[in-house]
Amino acid sequence: MAESEPSRKRAKAAKKGLLERLATGVVVGDGGMIWQLEQRGYAKAGQYTPEACIEHPDAVLQLHKEFVHNGAEVLQATTFWASEERLSGKSDSVNDSACKLAKQAADDGEDILIAGCVSRTNYYNEGRGKERCQEEFKKQLKYYVENDLDFVVAEYFDHTDEAEWAVEVLKTAQKPVMATLCIGPKGDVDGVSPGDCAIRLAKAGANVVGVNCRFGPDNGIETIKLMKAALEKAGVQAYLAIQPYGYHTPDASLTGYIAMAEFPFAVEPRTLTRADCHKYALAAYEAGARYIAGCCGFQPMHIRAVSEALQDKRDGRVAPVTQHYGKWLNCMESQERYKEDDRTKAEYWLSLCAATGRPSNPAISKPVLTEEEQLKESASF
Repeated sequence: MAESEPSRKRAKAAKKGLLERLATGVVVGDGGMIWQLEQRGYAKAGQYTPEACIEHPDAVLQLHKEFVHNGAEVLQATTFWASEERLSGKSDSVNDSACKLAKQAADDGEDILIAGCVSRTNYYNEGRGKERCQEEFKKQLKYYVENDLDFVVAEYFDHTDEAEWAVEVLKTAQKPVMATLCIGPKGDVDGVSPGDCAIRLAKAGANVVGVNCRFGPDNGIETIKLMKAALEKAGVQAYLAIQPYGYHTPDASLTGYIAMAEFPFAVEPRTLTRADCHKYALAAYEAGARYIAGCCGFQPMHIRAVSEALQDKRDGRVAPVTQHYGKWLNCMESQERYKEDDRTKAEYWLSLCAATGRPSNPAISKPVLTEEEQLKESASF
């Protein structure tokens, strides 16, 4: 028998919201949708806009489902760079479809939250002003309200004041607001420190503040620590979120991957292993982050590693894949043929210094852009 509308409403009312979950534990989000879609042949590199939501909806739906299966309890609708300025004539249909696909995928999981995001505009760098930028944010927010998403996100901003403008708009939806910047330990491109960035976003009305993309986990954790210290010193309350780039960036400079010689088509040797993600999750939690996820480069298997590392902090939530197969770190223990092999032990994988298999390659690279060039490039990407 089909579920009645009243029963669906009761089920939704019983679902814990983002802030309720953060108050009692850690929330595991998903990975980088648009990056994965490009690698699978459903988006254009460099442009990274989500036309796939209307051109290849099955591909978007499948990827959402894989993140749920691997432990994500939040799905961000594929609305990154789905603004009217970037998708002229398609923005409305893309945003609406993105919301509906994420909600459809959520049916595969238990109590999955759905979020919609707005991101920085070209209008800011063109000097078009606050009102014009906010008009763009409002166009996308309309669909998040109409589709009754659970919370809203301002992400991938490198100017804190533009992020504040976005938060002002998102607050009007009367839903929890998360705001994340694509910055490293040096702060935003205007020289605002990570701590001051966090304080300003929280005071603007964001319930959750943090970092996403451009920098790998180690850089991101360092930045989160700076944010946490500043928030505590100022007596400002906000949860902390981290969604790093899915690649190692020890050589990242001011704008992260923007200046890396390998970006975007040769970053794969820097890919995080599952053990890297296990350790990242625990380190991020220790640093104070309570919303822990990934951005570009984070695959479903990476989210599984994050989910399993934090399982005892997730209020009893266990990923479907873990329920079926057990934790990846322990999956070889029961196989007789590996009985005498150290590779059956979790400690082996967590302590392994993995080889790259590329004997002639350097461990790090030199930036291909000066800081001045990075700032210019950052304005357009």
